[in-house]
Amino acid sequence: MDVVIAGASGFLGSHLTQRLRDRGHSVTRLVRHPARTGDESQWDPYAGRLDQSVLDAADVVINLAGSPLLGNPHSKKWADDLVRSRVTTTRVLADAVARSQGEGRPTAFLAGNGISFYGDHGDCVVTEDTEPVGEAFLTGVTQLWEEATSPAVAAGARVCILRTAPVMDARSAPLKQMRLPFKLGLGARLGPGNQFFPMISLRDWLGAVVHLTESPDASGPHNLCCPVSPTNADFTQALAKALGSRAFVAVPAFVLDKAAGRMSPELLGSVHAEPAALLAEGFEFADNDVRDVLASGLHH
Repeated sequence: MDVVIAGASGFLGSHLTQRLRDRGHSVTRLVRHPARTGDESQWDPYAGRLDQSVLDAADVVINLAGSPLLGNPHSKKWADDLVRSRVTTTRVLADAVARSQGEGRPTAFLAGNGISFYGDHGDCVVTEDTEPVGEAFLTGVTQLWEEATSPAVAAGARVCILRTAPVMDARSAPLKQMRLPFKLGLGARLGPGNQFFPMISLRDWLGAVVHLTESPDASGPHNLCCPVSPTNADFTQALAKALGSRAFVAVPAFVLDKAAGRMSPELLGSVHAEPAALLAEGFEFADNDVRDVLASGLHH
């Protein structure tokens, strides 16, 4: 298959590029700089410029582009960049995918997104059919992000929404930043600790995206998270134990509200997510729960 990836230079994108190539697929990376190699194609999403012929020739387009989640949550510029980078890149690619539908070789679109789409659902299990609630910042971002795929959907393209939970790997956020304080015994439960905190291992995230790339009948939203979502307290204890430490500290909710600003709902809200769509399609997870995910993520 011919696959085009935006955001291929990031942590997830670089690993996905390699995994797809290992499986015999051809991958073209969309880059902002002038193309230096035969597997690159220059684009400028903010000017709406890209080589339409590259997308017309593709079987699947995958968008993983977007500014980093890590940043100053009190900064308006950080928030604006977060929204703009995701919505703009998705809209430009969705328009290009829509145009490709008339070329006799329909292009599929896998659009990056986040598990924050659902908002705080407490103990209720969340599947792809669950409607979003609340007005948390990232919940709003993910809704705009998904709406930006509408041109491709309207044109009849196969569109998969990748509602991705935090990918736990010691080489990348958030586990990279957590590893040292937890190892030193400074890991802390956040707020009450009973809020559900979905996650996924890198190998399962890669496996799921490859599955959706290669499955011609897969479409619609997909939760990319391990089958058994832990609570924050479960995660805190599991990470401390995996690092040979203990976690006794708890950060009060009112402190997090002040310190985390727009991001506090992501720390205190509860998303008891299940990957119902992937399981229904027969996808087999390597890492079922928090212990499996952390064992995989720390093994580097």
